[in-house]
Amino acid sequence: MILNGSRARGRGWVALSGAAVLLAAVVPPAHAAETDTSAVARQLQRTIAGLRFGEVLDTEPPTATQAKKSASVDVDPEKKLAGRDRAPKLKAAAIAAATQIHQQPNVDVTVLELDGNGRPVSSGTVVTSPTYKNGVIVPVDRNFHTTAVRYRHWDTNLWNTNNGQGDTDVVPGRENAPIDFMSPYPASTLKLLVGFGVLQLVDEGVITLDDTYSYQPTQASDLCGAATTDTVRNYFDRMITVSDNGSACAMIKLLNDKGAIDGLNQTFQDIGLETLQLKNTNPANGGNWTSGINMSSLDTAKLLALINGVSGTAWTAPNGKAVTSDVLSTSSREFFLKELGDQGWNNVLSTTNYCGYTYPTAGMPQRISQRWIGPDGTVTVNDDPTDGKYQYPVQPCQDAAQVTFAHKTGLSENAVSDAGIVTSLPGKPNRHYIIAAFSNLGYRYIDPNRQDVQPSVNRTEKFALLGRTMDAYEAAR
Repeated sequence: MILNGSRARGRGWVALSGAAVLLAAVVPPAHAAETDTSAVARQLQRTIAGLRFGEVLDTEPPTATQAKKSASVDVDPEKKLAGRDRAPKLKAAAIAAATQIHQQPNVDVTVLELDGNGRPVSSGTVVTSPTYKNGVIVPVDRNFHTTAVRYRHWDTNLWNTNNGQGDTDVVPGRENAPIDFMSPYPASTLKLLVGFGVLQLVDEGVITLDDTYSYQPTQASDLCGAATTDTVRNYFDRMITVSDNGSACAMIKLLNDKGAIDGLNQTFQDIGLETLQLKNTNPANGGNWTSGINMSSLDTAKLLALINGVSGTAWTAPNGKAVTSDVLSTSSREFFLKELGDQGWNNVLSTTNYCGYTYPTAGMPQRISQRWIGPDGTVTVNDDPTDGKYQYPVQPCQDAAQVTFAHKTGLSENAVSDAGIVTSLPGKPNRHYIIAAFSNLGYRYIDPNRQDVQPSVNRTEKFALLGRTMDAYEAAR
């Protein structure tokens, strides 16, 4: 078993010297014991510092003119959201003109370790920004909750011009918190919130998955597209597995039609996940995915723990409520997990879709859903031969896989994210944990070692190395 490798063409996971150095520096020997919450946090901080996110290149560095723009002009407009978590292929001129990012990017990562009953037993959360260049560990209490961070809504212009500092609070009453951090925009990982809301309506008997929904937007949106009609089940499936934006708009409009948005946001507050917010969407079409939507890595990981299933009380919320997995029915949780397990875009923390490529480096050793693997052994997502087609057979990486990863990715010009549940395959080193990562390093940022022979790779490989390194750590515990 080789964990510290990248994939050479047609050979699965093989050694890569730079990655091997990082892993050797941060992964303890197999007999090392981890006895408290802070151990995984320290490991995560060392890993993130070693990845040097501040060395990526920016293909659209801000100009003096852009620096003078009002902070209200450009938060993260819909026109720059990549449909189905894809992005435009970078032009050769932009690649050639790329310069080092002008300041440390905002990165927010959580690893939440689970016991055999799915209960959170330890966690680590680390954030970086221009203020916290090497990453700062976020302190949590015994309920894996923090009041030590003053989370701010994302604003790209403020990140460019105000030392990465935001000016609008996500959670009120945190003015004196020791850490001030602008949460990266979640991009399509926001669809986890939408899916949770839809399944709450199913559990309440308001709708069923097999109901037909006629999506009839009354206001045009390039993000959302035209009117469509399908079952809730099919909309949900496309929203999660291929990250179809039109399907997500339909489901958000459905939530608005049923008056369920406020109740969804209140649920997140009631169960102690205050940074999870699906606000200011447009009821006319389900669009307007801007700064009213927020997800911290810590609260996202905890939401996934509930979806995964926890025996008994998972934690106690600040309001004293004992939080359990009963926030969704067993059948809804099982459906959600199946959809996350069928994720098509395995290209951020895990990179099995890129098996056989010399770049990017290998992520966590994930076995992907057979759903996207064709007769020739290659992956095609959503039957898309242009942007969803990968070049080499993935069977070498399937054979070498160690884990499953039920997850959701996101990508826009100024955001990349991935969050999911990691479970070891039978006979492989045991690990069971959740990892959630958010950053503003969207498709405009590339690696200095990027190989231009792979123009479709439109995100930094540093997240793949993050996924592989933390998985190796968990396997060695």
